Amino acid sequence: MDFAIFLVQLLNGLQYGLLLFLIASGLTLVFGVMGILNLAHGSMYMVGAYLVWYFFQLTDQFLLSALISAALALGLGVLIEKTLIHRLYKRNHLDQVLLTIGMIFVFNALQSILWGDDPLGVPVPELLSGSIHLTELVEYPVYRLFVAALCLLLAGALYLVINRTRIGMLIRAGESNREMVECLGVNINQLYTLVFGAGVMLAALAGVVAAPMISIVPGMGEHVLITCFVVVVIGGMGSIKGAFVAALLVGVVDTFASVLVPGVSSMIVYILMAVILLIKPEGLFSSQK
Repeated sequence: MDFAIFLVQLLNGLQYGLLLFLIASGLTLVFGVMGILNLAHGSMYMVGAYLVWYFFQLTDQFLLSALISAALALGLGVLIEKTLIHRLYKRNHLDQVLLTIGMIFVFNALQSILWGDDPLGVPVPELLSGSIHLTELVEYPVYRLFVAALCLLLAGALYLVINRTRIGMLIRAGESNREMVECLGVNINQLYTLVFGAGVMLAALAGVVAAPMISIVPGMGEHVLITCFVVVVIGGMGSIKGAFVAALLVGVVDTFASVLVPGVSSMIVYILMAVILLIKPEGLFSSQK
């Protein structure tokens, strides 16, 4: 592997890892703060991709379509939490699994009814459709760099919100001791609604920005959900920092494995997870880090 190909694959791995973090951050936030095991989280990624495709057909403006899709995803998350998820807070994880698996079937059926089963695509925005030269012979798409930069920006914003704001303080306190936060006069139900809505919006936003790079197909959320669970487990359940580090690690390892050992590449991230858990059973970071 020469240097140019190595650089391309490294950039691909980092961009993929950052996109995984955008999805996994919502998953680990919901589990870490609310204790909800949401197996329908990948469906939110699918919803984001289909929504941006739909609104792009209406407006022919990717940015406007992305903003509308993100806003609708936030509203959808709030609606789901208010009508379904809030019933699970005092139930065991088996009940959570059963309900959220049922949600997967519902979202897949709705997707098929509304948009059909044919693969769909969203064109790369014209402003970001070019490439930059890595070497004289090798180019790299500007849009992929934009996605990586956007994910980094959102990761930084999430870090600041969680660690430097009052609402972040309440989220961390609610994660540690819900009853004590309630005794201090905080409406924990509203806080949980906000957290779940934000988690859904992050997953949908990942689907939005990924749409110009992939085929939008039925069931696309299930595969990415499995990978995101690997990220969450490696990083440490409930740890945003852990999700970030693990997502980059999984993204780079999976990308290089697909090139170097294509026959067994699908196994590599699971082997990586097993090795890390043998060394650190709680993951790279605890939920308090």
